[in-house]
Amino acid sequence: MTTFWSLWIIIITVGTLVGCAVILAWCLKDNVGVEEGADMGHEYDGIRELNNPLPKWWTYLFISTFFFAAIYLALYPGLGNFKGLLGWQSSDQTVRSMAESKASIANSQQNKELIQYAKELDDADTYFGEAFKRLAYVDGTSELRSIPDIAADPEAVKVGQRLFLQNCSQCHGSDARGLSGFPNLADGAWLYGGEPAAIVTTVMQGRVGQMPAWGAVLGEQGVKEVVTYTLSLSGRSVNAKEAAAGKTKFAVCAACHGTDGKGNPAVGAPDLTDQYWLFGGSRDDVTETVTNGRSGVMPAWKDILGDDKVQLVSAYVWSLSNSDNK
Repeated sequence: MTTFWSLWIIIITVGTLVGCAVILAWCLKDNVGVEEGADMGHEYDGIRELNNPLPKWWTYLFISTFFFAAIYLALYPGLGNFKGLLGWQSSDQTVRSMAESKASIANSQQNKELIQYAKELDDADTYFGEAFKRLAYVDGTSELRSIPDIAADPEAVKVGQRLFLQNCSQCHGSDARGLSGFPNLADGAWLYGGEPAAIVTTVMQGRVGQMPAWGAVLGEQGVKEVVTYTLSLSGRSVNAKEAAAGKTKFAVCAACHGTDGKGNPAVGAPDLTDQYWLFGGSRDDVTETVTNGRSGVMPAWKDILGDDKVQLVSAYVWSLSNSDNK
């Protein structure tokens, strides 16, 4: 924060407190020249105003707030760039990357600095770290339990669900059924494969998907024909002549989606023969996809969650489309 804004905050904060103190002091004095308890000559809705002093309890309570404010502002940050006598911080605002964040947290925990975020992570690891390890690892070993084994454990699945709600639901929804552009994790359709190992890899390392734009290459008519052929792959009723023309142009798509349109999990190319559409399956939606392309990023969670939590989240996600293991 610059010196100007620091001074601005200090002046406004201190000025407000002083102003409130002056108003309170003025109200405690008899400035109207009327005997205490006398009628002030004002009436509203049958209620007459009397010259009575402020209640003692209210006055003392108001005065105590000034002492509280002074102590709080001295101990904690709040007055511009002043850090407070305790040195407390909500978090380290200087970090710019995950590596810097982890280093800052480790340093804060080691030096017992009063950084709230680091303290809460340390407390959480103390209270819950062993529970995560107990559920994620084979008893007494450093070997992770298999995804199906964890998915068969009701307690582990519940913990995995809570981790999912905390970290994944912002994109995939609290029910894991996704939104437009964010995959539904409960329908059995997987861009990169739904095997346990593939899910763990996705969560650990993240994914970057890119569908190139073909509008300039195919032209308006070419896009229309390719879209018609694409819709026919999933059993739609379409113009047969237009679909046939689109099939010859589908070669530019086959490199990723395959000549049969069934997709390729190795590159995250979706199956075009089913009824699952990540960005919508209407003609307009598919036309937009072919014309302008699509892109998506799934962040990597390894450094955020760690091996044990990733295993629990992956088991929960896997269980959603494997109901026999719920």
